[in-house]
Amino acid sequence: MLILGLNKTTLLDYPGRVAATIFTGGCNFRCPFCHNGGLVLEPALQPSKSEEEILEFLSRRKNILKGVCITGGEPTLQADLALFLGKIKELGYPVKLDTNGYAPRVLEKLLEEGLVDYVAMDIKNCPEKYAYTAGFTGEREAGFALEKVERSVDLLKRSGISYEFRTTIVREFHKKEDFKRIGEWISGCSSYFLQQFRENENMIGQGYHAYGREEMEALQREAEQVPGMKGKVFLRGVEA
Repeated sequence: MLILGLNKTTLLDYPGRVAATIFTGGCNFRCPFCHNGGLVLEPALQPSKSEEEILEFLSRRKNILKGVCITGGEPTLQADLALFLGKIKELGYPVKLDTNGYAPRVLEKLLEEGLVDYVAMDIKNCPEKYAYTAGFTGEREAGFALEKVERSVDLLKRSGISYEFRTTIVREFHKKEDFKRIGEWISGCSSYFLQQFRENENMIGQGYHAYGREEMEALQREAEQVPGMKGKVFLRGVEA
């Protein structure tokens, strides 16, 4: 496991639980508005932590922590992810996985083996704009496989575990009509979160902008108009 960070205590990353968040390195996407650019573009240059260090910390914090979140980067790129999650589960922790859904075979294995209890999967944009939003531009665009994302969406909808879909909304990439299309795509899901974009100095690209609260609420209404989505679309982290 390439572990590049540890947030020892968070009330935000695992809904309803006090959790620790573990950051893995590397990603198969290049979303320009990604706020963990260092983990994605230069993982080898980041200070790392050993599995033993992480597991020892988790063992000591059982009386405080009620869950563990694995994020990145993209955790499903780690060849020994299942083994590592198994060790966390042996300590008695529920596990939340953050993923872009581009490795459905890995996700399916984790689900089948009961190694994840909650999955938060990014929905980068409507299908027609997915490759562009995920950073597959120029020569890379031809290699993008939307069917991998579609497979992961279907896996989660049929999984029986707790999950959410979520979109970080950036003015330069997302328009109102995109959310009707996304709603049609993921209709029947358990929950869909619209997250307000926040700029920081670690982003892969710069010069992007957020929508305001009223605009975010309009996007929420757009997604909720789709049959099967009413009452399942929520705003997250929205400021004025």
